[in-house]
Amino acid sequence: MYYLSTVICYLKMEVLILGNKLLEILSFMTASAEQVTPEVTLLDFAAVNAFLVGDPLSDGKEFVLVDTGLENSYDFILETVKKYYGRDTKPQCIVLTHGHFDHVGSVIKLSEHWNVPVYVHELELPYVTGKMDYPLGNPNQGEEIAQMSPSFPHTGIDISHRVVILPQDGKIPGMPGWRWIHTPGHTRGHISLFKELDRVLIAGDAISTIKQESMWSVITKKEEISGPPNYMTEDWGKAKESIMYLKSLEPAILLPSHGKPLRNLKIKEQLDVLMSKVDKMP
Repeated sequence: MYYLSTVICYLKMEVLILGNKLLEILSFMTASAEQVTPEVTLLDFAAVNAFLVGDPLSDGKEFVLVDTGLENSYDFILETVKKYYGRDTKPQCIVLTHGHFDHVGSVIKLSEHWNVPVYVHELELPYVTGKMDYPLGNPNQGEEIAQMSPSFPHTGIDISHRVVILPQDGKIPGMPGWRWIHTPGHTRGHISLFKELDRVLIAGDAISTIKQESMWSVITKKEEISGPPNYMTEDWGKAKESIMYLKSLEPAILLPSHGKPLRNLKIKEQLDVLMSKVDKMP
């Protein structure tokens, strides 16, 4: 425990110096995959999660990639797809919950490699077509990661030739039985994904299960129900409304972009705790 505490103290100093580079190193060294339901595989890049949605045992082996991690997540995603779906397979499409750097890091390379479309909410379109940049992170909203957030990439990317606006009817191409839900607050066009039949919720950044502002929490995965990362959230009024709506869905499995999955009775307990925190959010 003493050794781990020493390492954490060292990382706390380095994180303020190296900023995003340290997150990339951490992501590269600890990347792992876990099949959390028969249909959903969680890709854990330490600081952020991505998801493969599609049953690897199905005849067609059709699947969709939800978010793409950091820039150096590319190779691990390709290897995991090969492992679960086969060597010559590719997703029907890529779906982005939003356009922050830790969710679009590999999207350019992956969409080019697979030659597939990338779906986003229409309000997120300016940030993935090179027309707008996100605000800088707010260093006053928490601990080490919040303090280094101004060093995070915040400029928009340009995938104009790949990007497609999500259908207005809520359906998601390549994900039968799922629907997308507009959950603004963290960003204008943030979405979550929900499968009614199994009550599986991919929350994106709308709900986290770790304190994303803390390096200790990110490394140890210490469970703490939270809203979106404070330092990059644009509209707290809408973020709170999104949390309340997602709670009303009564998910059986909650899959966040930051932290470990929650299941069954623990979800209700933890979401009740989160609701008690909502009014105290910034």
